Amino acid sequence: MNKVKVLIEGYAKETGSGWFASSTTVLIEDNGKKIIVDPGINKDLLLKKLKAEGLSPIDINIVFMTHYHPDHAFLAPIFEKAIIVDGDTIYEKDKETEYEGKVPGTNLEVISTPGHAHEHCALLVKTEKGKIVIAGDVFWWEDNQKQKTDRESLMNHEDPYVKNKEALMNSRKKILEISDYIIPGHGKMFKSPK
Repeated sequence: MNKVKVLIEGYAKETGSGWFASSTTVLIEDNGKKIIVDPGINKDLLLKKLKAEGLSPIDINIVFMTHYHPDHAFLAPIFEKAIIVDGDTIYEKDKETEYEGKVPGTNLEVISTPGHAHEHCALLVKTEKGKIVIAGDVFWWEDNQKQKTDRESLMNHEDPYVKNKEALMNSRKKILEISDYIIPGHGKMFKSPK
């Protein structure tokens, strides 16, 4: 059965002149493969968390990116032996191959979740605990915000960086319908309010 572990709980702290932010980074073990979802931008913290798992970047087979914002995707290149995968394309150095449905060689289902970003997607992982959706920034909170996880609060939570509000609302509905647990782009994993 698939294993899912949050390596880094994403954070987003607004400062007077910008942000301190790095995404939630998740380690998945599926079909003998080690997958990192959204490696983030804080290299020292990522390497420390990998080391705590007895891993280094060369042990990772696949890096999955929910979207291309640097606070989520910046560190993808440190995984030199991994293929890089987004919602529909596999990148192996300069070779690009399209795919659809599941991350190749795994049981991980890709879900198109546009709104926060046009290319945004999420992963559905079936585990003994239930269906976990790694949602990227479909749901995210600033560190100083209370993480309200009732259905109404989740649907109405403001995203100041939304590219298409209607698409984001549809993506949120889709994730809430299929998940037992949700891992947000920044914030704590939570039980889905079905």
